[in-house]
Amino acid sequence: MDIQSLQTQLKDSEGSTPPVEMWNPDFCGDIDIIIKHDGTWFYMGTPIGRKPLVKLFSSVLKKEGEKYFLVTPVEKVGIEVEDVPFLITQWELQDNQIIFSTHTQDTFVVNDSHPVELHTDKVTGALLPYVLVRRNLWARLHQNVFYQMVEAADETTFNGKQAVTVSSGDYQIILGYI
Repeated sequence: MDIQSLQTQLKDSEGSTPPVEMWNPDFCGDIDIIIKHDGTWFYMGTPIGRKPLVKLFSSVLKKEGEKYFLVTPVEKVGIEVEDVPFLITQWELQDNQIIFSTHTQDTFVVNDSHPVELHTDKVTGALLPYVLVRRNLWARLHQNVFYQMVEAADETTFNGKQAVTVSSGDYQIILGYI
Protein backbone atom coordinates (compact mmCIF):
# COMPACT_ATOMS: atom_id res chain seq x y z
CA MET A 1 0.00 0.00 0.00
CA ASP A 2 1.35 3.42 -0.88
CA ILE A 3 1.19 6.50 1.35
CA GLN A 4 -1.52 8.21 -0.73
CA SER A 5 -3.84 5.18 -0.44
CA LEU A 6 -3.31 5.07 3.32
CA GLN A 7 -4.05 8.79 3.61
CA THR A 8 -7.28 8.37 1.64
CA GLN A 9 -8.40 5.51 3.91
CA LEU A 10 -7.78 7.58 7.05
CA LYS A 11 -9.86 10.59 5.98
CA ASP A 12 -13.24 11.20 7.57
CA SER A 13 -16.58 10.98 5.73
CA GLU A 14 -16.27 14.62 4.57
CA GLY A 15 -12.90 13.91 2.94
CA SER A 16 -10.87 16.06 5.30
CA THR A 17 -8.24 15.04 7.83
CA PRO A 18 -8.66 11.88 9.93
CA PRO A 19 -10.93 12.27 12.98
CA VAL A 20 -8.09 11.99 15.51
CA GLU A 21 -10.14 13.77 18.18
CA MET A 22 -12.36 10.66 18.25
CA TRP A 23 -9.44 8.26 18.63
CA ASN A 24 -8.29 7.49 22.18
CA PRO A 25 -5.95 4.52 21.95
CA ASP A 26 -3.48 3.46 24.63
CA PHE A 27 -0.22 5.42 24.83
CA CYS A 28 2.62 3.35 23.36
CA GLY A 29 5.52 5.59 24.38
CA ASP A 30 7.55 8.37 22.79
CA ILE A 31 9.32 8.06 19.46
CA ASP A 32 12.27 10.11 18.25
CA ILE A 33 10.37 12.47 15.97
CA ILE A 34 10.78 16.21 16.35
CA ILE A 35 9.22 19.06 14.41
CA LYS A 36 11.83 21.78 14.34
CA HIS A 37 11.15 25.52 14.53
CA ASP A 38 11.47 25.82 10.73
CA GLY A 39 8.79 23.14 10.16
CA THR A 40 11.21 20.35 9.23
CA TRP A 41 10.32 16.92 10.58
CA PHE A 42 13.21 14.79 11.89
CA TYR A 43 13.31 11.09 12.73
CA MET A 44 16.25 9.94 14.85
CA GLY A 45 18.16 13.14 14.01
CA THR A 46 17.64 12.86 10.25
CA PRO A 47 15.26 15.08 8.25
CA ILE A 48 12.28 13.24 6.79
CA GLY A 49 12.67 14.07 3.10
CA ARG A 50 9.52 12.40 1.78
CA LYS A 51 6.86 15.12 1.71
CA PRO A 52 3.96 12.63 1.37
CA LEU A 53 5.13 10.94 4.59
CA VAL A 54 5.31 14.27 6.46
CA LYS A 55 1.84 15.14 5.13
CA LEU A 56 0.52 11.78 6.36
CA PHE A 57 2.08 12.23 9.80
CA SER A 58 0.73 15.79 10.06
CA SER A 59 -2.78 14.51 9.30
CA VAL A 60 -2.73 12.20 12.35
CA LEU A 61 -1.19 14.78 14.69
CA LYS A 62 -3.02 15.47 17.94
CA LYS A 63 -2.32 17.82 20.84
CA GLU A 64 -3.41 17.03 24.39
CA GLY A 65 -2.51 19.69 26.93
CA GLU A 66 0.98 20.78 25.91
CA LYS A 67 2.01 17.41 24.41
CA TYR A 68 1.86 16.27 20.80
CA PHE A 69 1.06 12.77 19.58
CA LEU A 70 0.73 10.83 16.36
CA VAL A 71 -2.40 8.68 16.66
CA THR A 72 -4.22 5.93 14.86
CA PRO A 73 -7.34 4.15 16.06
CA VAL A 74 -5.10 1.59 17.83
CA GLU A 75 -1.96 3.40 19.02
CA LYS A 76 -0.66 6.77 20.20
CA VAL A 77 2.99 7.84 20.29
CA GLY A 78 4.49 11.04 21.66
CA ILE A 79 6.62 13.36 19.56
CA GLU A 80 8.41 16.67 20.25
CA VAL A 81 7.49 20.03 18.70
CA GLU A 82 9.87 22.98 19.20
CA ASP A 83 7.25 25.71 18.71
CA VAL A 84 4.16 24.77 16.66
CA PRO A 85 3.72 21.96 14.13
CA PHE A 86 2.81 24.09 11.12
CA LEU A 87 4.27 27.00 9.20
CA ILE A 88 2.25 29.28 6.90
CA THR A 89 4.34 29.43 3.74
CA GLN A 90 1.88 31.00 1.28
CA TRP A 91 -1.03 33.39 1.31
CA GLU A 92 -3.30 34.95 -1.25
CA LEU A 93 -6.21 37.36 -1.31
CA GLN A 94 -9.20 35.90 -3.14
CA ASP A 95 -12.66 37.50 -3.16
CA ASN A 96 -11.58 39.78 -0.28
CA GLN A 97 -10.62 36.77 1.88
CA ILE A 98 -7.15 35.70 2.90
CA ILE A 99 -6.28 32.09 2.15
CA PHE A 100 -3.33 30.55 4.00
CA SER A 101 -1.40 27.42 3.00
CA THR A 102 0.90 25.49 5.30
CA HIS A 103 4.12 23.70 4.43
CA THR A 104 2.09 20.44 4.64
CA GLN A 105 -0.47 21.71 2.10
CA ASP A 106 -3.32 22.48 4.50
CA THR A 107 -5.28 25.35 2.91
CA PHE A 108 -7.99 27.42 4.57
CA VAL A 109 -9.64 30.84 4.70
CA VAL A 110 -8.75 33.05 7.67
CA ASN A 111 -11.96 33.67 9.65
CA ASP A 112 -13.51 32.97 13.06
CA SER A 113 -12.89 29.22 12.58
CA HIS A 114 -9.23 29.89 11.73
CA PRO A 115 -8.38 32.91 13.89
CA VAL A 116 -5.05 34.71 13.96
CA GLU A 117 -3.68 35.56 17.41
CA LEU A 118 -0.45 37.06 18.67
CA HIS A 119 1.54 34.45 20.63
CA THR A 120 5.07 34.29 21.95
CA ASP A 121 7.40 32.22 19.77
CA LYS A 122 8.77 29.47 22.07
CA VAL A 123 12.20 29.59 20.43
CA THR A 124 12.84 33.29 19.78
CA GLY A 125 10.56 34.86 22.40
CA ALA A 126 9.13 37.29 19.81
CA LEU A 127 5.44 38.19 19.78
CA LEU A 128 4.22 36.94 16.39
CA PRO A 129 0.97 36.11 14.59
CA TYR A 130 -0.14 32.47 14.75
CA VAL A 131 -3.22 30.94 13.13
CA LEU A 132 -5.38 28.00 14.16
CA VAL A 133 -5.06 25.36 11.45
CA ARG A 134 -7.37 22.70 12.89
CA ARG A 135 -8.49 21.41 16.27
CA ASN A 136 -5.94 22.92 18.68
CA LEU A 137 -3.01 22.85 16.23
CA TRP A 138 -1.46 26.20 15.36
CA ALA A 139 0.84 27.57 12.65
CA ARG A 140 3.27 30.44 12.78
CA LEU A 141 3.48 32.76 9.80
CA HIS A 142 6.75 32.28 7.93
CA GLN A 143 8.84 35.44 8.01
CA ASN A 144 8.33 36.06 4.26
CA VAL A 145 4.55 35.75 4.61
CA PHE A 146 4.57 38.05 7.63
CA TYR A 147 6.54 40.77 5.80
CA GLN A 148 4.35 40.50 2.68
CA MET A 149 1.24 40.92 4.81
CA VAL A 150 2.72 43.88 6.72
CA GLU A 151 3.39 45.53 3.37
CA ALA A 152 -0.32 45.17 2.49
CA ALA A 153 -1.53 46.19 5.98
CA ASP A 154 -3.07 49.34 7.37
CA GLU A 155 -2.43 51.14 10.63
CA THR A 156 -5.60 51.24 12.73
CA THR A 157 -6.65 51.69 16.32
CA PHE A 158 -7.68 48.41 17.92
CA ASN A 159 -8.79 48.26 21.56
CA GLY A 160 -7.22 51.68 22.14
CA LYS A 161 -3.81 50.69 20.69
CA GLN A 162 -2.20 51.44 17.34
CA ALA A 163 -2.07 48.18 15.40
CA VAL A 164 -1.00 46.89 12.00
CA THR A 165 -3.97 45.02 10.53
CA VAL A 166 -5.29 43.34 7.40
CA SER A 167 -8.78 42.00 6.78
CA SER A 168 -10.07 38.67 5.56
CA GLY A 169 -13.70 39.36 4.74
CA ASP A 170 -15.18 40.73 7.97
CA TYR A 171 -12.38 39.20 10.08
CA GLN A 172 -9.65 41.61 11.17
CA ILE A 173 -6.12 40.23 11.56
CA ILE A 174 -3.74 41.99 13.94
CA LEU A 175 -0.16 41.51 12.77
CA GLY A 176 1.30 43.53 15.62
CA TYR A 177 1.13 46.67 17.69
CA ILE A 178 3.06 49.87 17.01
